Amino acid sequence: MVNWETFVNKIMELSGFTEWGVEVDEEHRHGTLFIYDHQDLIKENLPMLVDHLNYLLQMVAKKNEQPPVFFDINNYRREREGLIVELARAAARKVVATKQEMPLPVMNSYERRLVHLELATHPEVVTESLGTGKGRYVVVRMIKEGEVSPHLKPVGEGGGAEVERV
Repeated sequence: MVNWETFVNKIMELSGFTEWGVEVDEEHRHGTLFIYDHQDLIKENLPMLVDHLNYLLQMVAKKNEQPPVFFDINNYRREREGLIVELARAAARKVVATKQEMPLPVMNSYERRLVHLELATHPEVVTESLGTGKGRYVVVRMIKEGEVSPHLKPVGEGGGAEVERV
């Protein structure tokens, strides 16, 4: 079994960093890394660092037949999640106000999932992922008249107008 804290500490040491802190929540398969030196380098490359560290950790986990652990660096993912959720809410408000569908920027699968989850219980809009490969994005649109939202299901025998949240 890989000790993720030791492993990430070794990566940081070999990468030439001198000041950092690592915390791992084994139960939830999540870790946080704070890098305190080389702030300009970190700031310019943070998205890439998060992606590459997580890719490396996933490969090591796979090699050792363990479930992957996911790391956030300098709260990048947490802050990004907040931005994505707010973007989803703003898009839903705009779609309801204008009755026009709204495509969101290209996002990775994790970010698209955040949008879908955030708007899954919205009573007036529905989300759909479109595009292919790295060009996938989410479209937010009004629920069409007569369309049952994917997060609602008909109640009763006749499938009438009554619905319940699922």
